[in-house]
Amino acid sequence: MESTHKEPSLFGVTDGKAVGTYLEHKFQAYLHESYAYVEGSSAKGIDFPGLLVDMKVTSIRQPQSSCPFKSARQKIFGLGYSLLVFVYDKTDDEESHTGRLNILHTIFVSWERTADFQTTSGISKLIENE
Repeated sequence: MESTHKEPSLFGVTDGKAVGTYLEHKFQAYLHESYAYVEGSSAKGIDFPGLLVDMKVTSIRQPQSSCPFKSARQKIFGLGYSLLVFVYDKTDDEESHTGRLNILHTIFVSWERTADFQTTSGISKLIENE
């Protein structure tokens, strides 16, 4: 649905955080039409605290580079919650002065797979080499 929607408030927007906030709010509003749940916030840390799921939105052209790890423990053992990742390609329509998010991928990463690959594979090799 979002991939075909032309949004005036996104026209000319290049800030990934603003695009992410737009999509997160729109997705939350869509879910609230059919489901009752506790909505998270930035202050609470994750978007769906009752499900232990956080939502991330990133551009295919400039993937998100911020690190979600708050400790070495999370980097090794995982975040402790799952991720719902939306990957988009944004285009602007000069004629209608609207922006459109073409959602290319929607990926669910289970909490068990949220550790840092480089760190955990390095530790595994160290253990393997005794």
